[in-house]
Amino acid sequence: MSGADDRAEPRVSVVRGMRAAYALAWQASPGTLLLQLVTAMVGGMAPVATAWLTKVALDELTAFHPRMGALAWTASGIGVLGIAMASSAAVTTYAQGRARRAIGLLSQDRVFAAVNRMNGLARLEDPRFHDRLRLAQQSAEHAPDQLVQMGLSTLQGTLGVIGFVSTLLMINPIMAGAALVAAVPALIAHLMLSRRRAGLLWQTSPGLRRKLFYQMLLSDLQAAKEIRLFGLGGFLHGRMLTELRATNDAEDRLERGVVRVQVFLAALGALLAAVGLVWAVHAAAQRTISIGDVSVFIGALAGLQGGLSVLVQGIATGHQSALVFHHYLTVVDAEDDLAPPASGGEAAPLTGGIELRDVWFRYNEDAPWVLRGLNLTIPHGTSLAVVGLNGAGKSTLVKLLCRFYDPQRGAVLWDGVDIRDIPVAEFRQRIGAVFQDYMDYDLTAAENIGLGDLTAIDDLDRIRTSAERAGVDEIVERLPAGYDTLLSRVFHAGDEEGDAQVNGVHLSGGQWQRLALARGLMRQGRDLMILDEPSSGLDAIAETAVHDRLRELRTGSTSILVSHRLSAVRRADHIVVVQDGRILESGDHTTLMATPDGAYARLFTSQAEGYQADPTPVAAE
Repeated sequence: MSGADDRAEPRVSVVRGMRAAYALAWQASPGTLLLQLVTAMVGGMAPVATAWLTKVALDELTAFHPRMGALAWTASGIGVLGIAMASSAAVTTYAQGRARRAIGLLSQDRVFAAVNRMNGLARLEDPRFHDRLRLAQQSAEHAPDQLVQMGLSTLQGTLGVIGFVSTLLMINPIMAGAALVAAVPALIAHLMLSRRRAGLLWQTSPGLRRKLFYQMLLSDLQAAKEIRLFGLGGFLHGRMLTELRATNDAEDRLERGVVRVQVFLAALGALLAAVGLVWAVHAAAQRTISIGDVSVFIGALAGLQGGLSVLVQGIATGHQSALVFHHYLTVVDAEDDLAPPASGGEAAPLTGGIELRDVWFRYNEDAPWVLRGLNLTIPHGTSLAVVGLNGAGKSTLVKLLCRFYDPQRGAVLWDGVDIRDIPVAEFRQRIGAVFQDYMDYDLTAAENIGLGDLTAIDDLDRIRTSAERAGVDEIVERLPAGYDTLLSRVFHAGDEEGDAQVNGVHLSGGQWQRLALARGLMRQGRDLMILDEPSSGLDAIAETAVHDRLRELRTGSTSILVSHRLSAVRRADHIVVVQDGRILESGDHTTLMATPDGAYARLFTSQAEGYQADPTPVAAE
């Protein structure tokens, strides 16, 4: 990402944020938004009307001959307005809750729809994007609703301010002007504080993510073994507290500034109210204003100060929400990290083959090249094995073939067509894969396998067939509930109390790998099958059985096998050795072994000697 992702405060348009928030509110629940609009108008105008009716009632009561009819209708009006204000307050509370839930649901939906729309992996490998995504998730829950409420409270406050200013202008224009002038520094101060709050969220986001990381490690089952054995609990606990203290200290510094500002503004407001009260009492004593005027003046001054406070707070809160909402809008509006095809191509069945032509790739502009002008052709219906030392570029080659990234130079061709000219979702439907870093899903055994092809996730026969091909069917059948067994130590099935019969089951590493293999085999029959270290976690006997079965399944199809264990690749139609991002050697097993000094022959011989050498016993002293 660009400079917008650094720790500087982002530039943001409050108008854009308000427009987007109200669009969300309208789409989420238009009736609720209209209801809130009505209650805001009632809340803004009713206090002004009440103050005026109170003035009329007091003036009538202090008149020489009070008119009972006038007193009756003013009292009735005050009562009706009281009921309206009380009712609107209750309705407002309900409407705000309903709107918050509806807006939160829609905004969360759009955040993760935007994440799913990113077909590549580049952004997910960017720590700054994760900071922005975390703030986008937070703001999706609160910021749109806060912006809507800010607009409504601004409307309510504006109506009240207009009414009370008009009232004060008729009684004491100077006091009206003073109250308005006093609101200016309050507005400036609150806007500055809101910007500081929003900036603090962005600046502390990395530390908060690290804190969450340490918290998850301390409660993670997989990490628990090393944490217990190496005594890492105290160390990680200390790291977590360090990050939390740093965030707390930053927040405390900000809050001290908030207190100073609020004390100053409160003193200014109290001074203005005291001056106004003294003037009103003195004017009433001089008989220049009536008792009703005193009442409406005091009410108007208090109402104006309260209305201005609501108005200022609303604008400041909206400004802060808009700054945070900026992260949500940035994520939601982000374009796909893989460029869409210029024309509407299609992923036709593979008939000729796949070619990588002069492919150069690196993960970012500052990183070294991982692939350097790599050229490779994979004819249709053949099996290719890719071998090489760690860091040679084998996994990167797999990622490019799946189009998780696009090369900076060169092209990956599918029957002569650049895969960038094929819609990525259609292209991936032609591919089946088992990755070295496979996933363990906290779902049932059947779901863990069925995820390989969502169109068949409820097809138990296909799921069983894939499990049998991967050699995991018997393992699953022995589970407490067979294919319906929940494979998790995090969740449990059944009621909240839970018991031993509904707790999830956790598999061994080799069993999980076979399950991942079965998931990949749900796509059996696709144009290309990619197997990236599919047996790294299996014992020797299980590995041999799996590869024998995979060879049968790959016969006649196009497949790529990446493996460090050369015994698994020797029967491939073609073998390539990758080194420093280039193809160093290529050929079948026999051809490559015919060159004893070649890289493949040295690797194969070295591995074979590890099994054949007769270890020398250590002599006892």
